[in-house]
Amino acid sequence: KDLFEELKRYYVAGNVNLEEMLNDFWARLLERMFRLVNSQYHFTDEYLECVSKYTEQLKPFGDVPRKLKLQVTRAFVAARTFAQGLAVARDVVSKVSVVNPTTQCTHALVKMMYCSHCQGLVTVKPCYNYCSNIMRGCLANQGDLDLEWNNFIDAMLMVAERLEGPFNIESVMDPIDVKISDAIMNMQENSVQVSQKVFQGCGPPKPLPAGRISRSISEGTFSARFRPFHPEERPTTAAGTSLDRLVTDVKEKLKQAKKFWSSLPSNVCNDERMAAGNGNEDDCWNGKGKSRYLFAVTGNGLANQGNNPEVQVDTSKPDILILRQVMALRVMTSKMKNAYNGNDVDFFDISDESSGEGSGSGCESQQCPSEFEYNATDHSGKSANDKASSAGVPAGAWPYLLTAFCILSLVMQREWR
Repeated sequence: KDLFEELKRYYVAGNVNLEEMLNDFWARLLERMFRLVNSQYHFTDEYLECVSKYTEQLKPFGDVPRKLKLQVTRAFVAARTFAQGLAVARDVVSKVSVVNPTTQCTHALVKMMYCSHCQGLVTVKPCYNYCSNIMRGCLANQGDLDLEWNNFIDAMLMVAERLEGPFNIESVMDPIDVKISDAIMNMQENSVQVSQKVFQGCGPPKPLPAGRISRSISEGTFSARFRPFHPEERPTTAAGTSLDRLVTDVKEKLKQAKKFWSSLPSNVCNDERMAAGNGNEDDCWNGKGKSRYLFAVTGNGLANQGNNPEVQVDTSKPDILILRQVMALRVMTSKMKNAYNGNDVDFFDISDESSGEGSGSGCESQQCPSEFEYNATDHSGKSANDKASSAGVPAGAWPYLLTAFCILSLVMQREWR
């Protein structure tokens, strides 16, 4: 019971040294088993402490502790780090998806979406490249996330391999009871040799009085048996599906999320409500009339906006919020690479690591969510991002769509007055 409580505590809070905890488990188990196989003797606490010191030397449980330590450590480190990575990704996206357009960006959006009406071109949509330049100017800072975001996604996919391989936390935990039972059986089979070596090292123990020996044997006989596990018992419903199915699903979504920030301007302009398709290059609004848009499309990121013909962007002032998210992704990427290599990962409390002045939890104006809390959902069970995706629009594009349509509505209201 203590073993599983400690494993759970590690996964939830991370403030457990897995190696020390497992060593302590086997030492305590050795004390219990040593009493059972030598029930005719009386052992003091000091004597049992001496016994536990011989755990590594005697290997009373065979090779089970070493193999289990390797599997449990790598499985839990990989699973916990992967979950932590998902939480950081959620926080970063939540933080940077709310965009406050600059004055220059707002002017460019109004010009793109409304000024064609002044020439009677009410049904003519903005040229695709024209829209792309405006969105790349308005989303210049978000574009700077792309490099670190892609490295982060690659690291997440690497750790996902661990969750699918021999260190899958389910495949490690499912037979753990059988492995412990095997270790106990090994101890019982070698109890005579183990006991003799302990007696040599710790001294001969004191025999129990004759009347207490039989009672001690009857009370201490190890008769517990683990219930066999059947793979078909594993849940398959949406509420509790197996890990391999979840990992496969998450991996596909992670692959789709790669290059998200660099493709965001294009995804916004691909929406038919925002711009004409690439096939209408001669019959679209180019900012001045119904004609082809002649300017080249600028690159992504702040540094490439100096020559943006549509939006004036101050390239000398990087966004502090974006820089924090870049750092959060970089730190998490490093941790996931360590987890992939089987090294334990030190985590600070998530509220310290990714909130406020730190990076990426969006906790400045509201209470921080718990570490593995999912996004709020509506009554239909769909999250805001799900609804955006089902509508055919990237979730990150909605703030700009809403901004543009709000501006358009306000201007049209004034026109009607």
